[in-house]
Amino acid sequence: MRILLTGHEGYVGSALLPLLLTAGHDVIGLDPGWFRDCAFPPGATPPEVPTLRMDVRDVTFEHCAGFDAVVHLAALSNDPLGNLNPSVTYDINYHAAVRLARAAKTAGVPRFLFSSTCSMYGAGSAGWIDEGVSFAPVTPYGESKVLAERRIAALADDEFSPVFLRNTTAYGIAPKLRGDLLVNNLVAFALVAGRINVRGDPDAWRPLTHVSDIARAYAAVLGTRREIWHNRAYHVGVKTENHRLGDIARLIEETVGGRVGFTPDPYGDDQGYRVACDRIAADIPSFRPRWTLAEGVRELTEAYRSERLNLAEFEDRYLRIRRIRRLQADGLLDRRLRPGVVIA
Repeated sequence: MRILLTGHEGYVGSALLPLLLTAGHDVIGLDPGWFRDCAFPPGATPPEVPTLRMDVRDVTFEHCAGFDAVVHLAALSNDPLGNLNPSVTYDINYHAAVRLARAAKTAGVPRFLFSSTCSMYGAGSAGWIDEGVSFAPVTPYGESKVLAERRIAALADDEFSPVFLRNTTAYGIAPKLRGDLLVNNLVAFALVAGRINVRGDPDAWRPLTHVSDIARAYAAVLGTRREIWHNRAYHVGVKTENHRLGDIARLIEETVGGRVGFTPDPYGDDQGYRVACDRIAADIPSFRPRWTLAEGVRELTEAYRSERLNLAEFEDRYLRIRRIRRLQADGLLDRRLRPGVVIA
């Protein structure tokens, strides 16, 4: 299968790319290059593929011609980034995503995998949430994904099959690490600074999935007949990997050490929900997550220790918002995240 993979140099993209290549797919990447030097360990060289070095906001149907699938990962991918400039968040995560889907449909691409999020549920509810629950996003990031899903779903027809993969909170080692994700961040600070500062109610639930398992879900969908997942949404995860914030903190404390503390969530989103993952288990039986949170915490701890993690470098290289601000300070990106110069 010939696949256009947007955001292939990001966190999930860097985990998915090797799986697609191993499966024999012909992959073309599309990425502006913001995180090219965010490899973990530093200096590692992930697989190279032919790349369209461009902003997803500039894609046209000509760029989509000749592909069997578009896997759209490129986005401003969390609440802090989304709040940096909300209008840019909507431009990239919503408007550009819809334009890309239209371009893919116009070019005759039959499969469109959209990377969505469980953040669209907002504060959630006391019970289990399935894919049919109403949305209540509380941040520009969550709302941008809701809007994109609705518009892209309306494009579906016999020749164009979108699917919406609502990722739970990712964690774990990938070729392009993210340090701003809950577990990745807490383990790093516990190890280097001796503190485990959790933002949110300790009783609030958080659904978690290892980045490698998220990548496996996308690969599994591509290997499943599109009639099965045509215009459907799936929670990417497994029911047993919903954890309370307090339990996450205690697990890290037991594994790494450190002093646990809790502060209110700054975005008013305690992620107080548990997501059911029965639909993906039923429709995509080849997807079976392999990681547990305990295993992931041990993996992170061992990897950070092996690389003698330095907190200053961790924050500068692996926190996405710090990276974006550095590119802006260096004149490589403007306030709308357009290039000042081309990133080679």
